[in-house]
Amino acid sequence: MKPKKIFKVRTKLMGNQFEISVVATEEDRAIKRINEAVDEIKRIEKRLTTFSDSSETNLINQNAGIAPVAVSDETYQLIERSIRISALTQGAFDITYGSIDKSLWNFDSTMNALPDKGTAKQMVKLINYRNIMLDKEKGTVFLKEAGTRIGFGGIGKGYAAEMAKKIMIQNGVQSGIVNASGDLTAWGLQPNGEEWTIGIADPNIVGQVFSFIKITGLAVATSGNYEKFILIDGKKYSHTINPRTGLPVTGIKSVTIITTNAEIADAMATPVTIMGVKAGLGMINQIKDIEAIIVDDHDKVYTSTNIHIN
Repeated sequence: MKPKKIFKVRTKLMGNQFEISVVATEEDRAIKRINEAVDEIKRIEKRLTTFSDSSETNLINQNAGIAPVAVSDETYQLIERSIRISALTQGAFDITYGSIDKSLWNFDSTMNALPDKGTAKQMVKLINYRNIMLDKEKGTVFLKEAGTRIGFGGIGKGYAAEMAKKIMIQNGVQSGIVNASGDLTAWGLQPNGEEWTIGIADPNIVGQVFSFIKITGLAVATSGNYEKFILIDGKKYSHTINPRTGLPVTGIKSVTIITTNAEIADAMATPVTIMGVKAGLGMINQIKDIEAIIVDDHDKVYTSTNIHIN
């Protein structure tokens, strides 16, 4: 019998680099299974993207303040779950984040000063998940304020990774990893029989890790300002905007979430960054089967109750 090996495919999907790995003995079979997963991610992207006028997301946005839009069960349920996460995180996660008014100020390298608090608040006035009206019987979604826009940037990658994994498991793949630009989910064992292990990125040194964790049967997502930030008066500001204030988040370099579901991991990483160390960890410690590792701006590492890192 042929030995088991890891077969990988890297491809750009949903505007991100995806790497899908499968443990198998036959390359042809492994690549076929990976391609089925890629097709599933493409299907989800087509439905959720804001870059296509015909996507369900854009149909909802185009009808903001006008009329409810009938959507697929899949999109309806994803929005329903998103609203639940918004309630749990007190609005720190919010799919109406797409309503941010970038005409007031755009967070890019040309910026040399923060906007005043009034302008910043004006920029986020349409961000409010409570303005998403769902009608379960009709299967419709209605954004009641004109100008409101939803987007799945904070949850879509994780959802797609989870669905790709599900398809592969259904098709007989016993072990693999779906890695969506650092948001990943792993199941089964490596060819040598050991659990999958990943490194937690060091927020100060590109390409370095500061800790390793075993992640078989788990999903991991990291949100950090070490990749995207601007300097204003020598201070780093992350590209993560607090939806309540309109100002960039400070105080945390990175948040890593470890849980059983890639969608949840993806959705929870940014809100913990926004909530800050104390409130973020307080929330995580109250939820079953979810852990967090936080690195603050002074390189102090905090972890939730049930995780111990080396």
